Amino acid sequence: MMTITQLILALLLCFASHNVLANRFDHLVWDELLRAHVVTKNQGQTSQVNYLGIAQYHSQLQQYLSQLAKVKKSNFFNWNQSEQLAFLINAYNAATIEMILRSYSSLFVLRAYAPVTLSWKSRLISMLKNQRELGFISLFGTVLSLNDVEDMIRQPGNFDEPRIHFALHQGSIGSPALLNRAYTGIELENQLEKATRNFLSDRSRNRYNEETKRLEVSEIFDWYSEDFERGWHGWSSLRQFFTHYRDSLADTPQARESVEEYADIQFLEFNWLLNEN
Repeated sequence: MMTITQLILALLLCFASHNVLANRFDHLVWDELLRAHVVTKNQGQTSQVNYLGIAQYHSQLQQYLSQLAKVKKSNFFNWNQSEQLAFLINAYNAATIEMILRSYSSLFVLRAYAPVTLSWKSRLISMLKNQRELGFISLFGTVLSLNDVEDMIRQPGNFDEPRIHFALHQGSIGSPALLNRAYTGIELENQLEKATRNFLSDRSRNRYNEETKRLEVSEIFDWYSEDFERGWHGWSSLRQFFTHYRDSLADTPQARESVEEYADIQFLEFNWLLNEN
């Protein structure tokens, strides 16, 4: 039989355990979907998504989105910033998959008629871009679009974390790889750093051209340049960001040294085609 002291200790441990869980969100449902249907390649530099596979478990994705929708803003702000940011990154990525699944039948028709409809690629790209502005994500008692969630993450003073651009996934070949695990507050720093280095190491999207002496990088850096110039690590320019990550951007000692002194930068066109498996 428990003594009074043992009972009190057990109750305190139970309360402490509940309090820890209350300050985190369980992303298990999303994590299981990612592990089952996302394939990472080239040592994590790229990924492919089995959208048809996820479609067979659409109810599981919708269950996760419903779980996200039940989180109250007051609870969200009780979490630490890493938990908050992991929550929003996962919400954005899950909603991107939901958007694609809703359009998948239309995308399939466009592909089927590719031989006779030469403009199908541009129509597909237009469809994916335009739906980013549609409100269909229930969060904090309101309906948001993908752009709204992105703006929430990027709002100056909220997180001021430029590496989120290597975690947020647009469902396209030009996007940074979709991690095949959920982001978590505990692992967030390591996950963001790995995602950043993996993306910068992909020579199809980021490279130093030793012939032209030009740094050729993803168009993402053009779209969101201000996020890399807002004082993260005390940096106020893209050059400082690239210099810090020169080991991932360049393959030789000479090239890495030149990254610090590049005279010109070229933004490579973003590939909006679907990154399907």
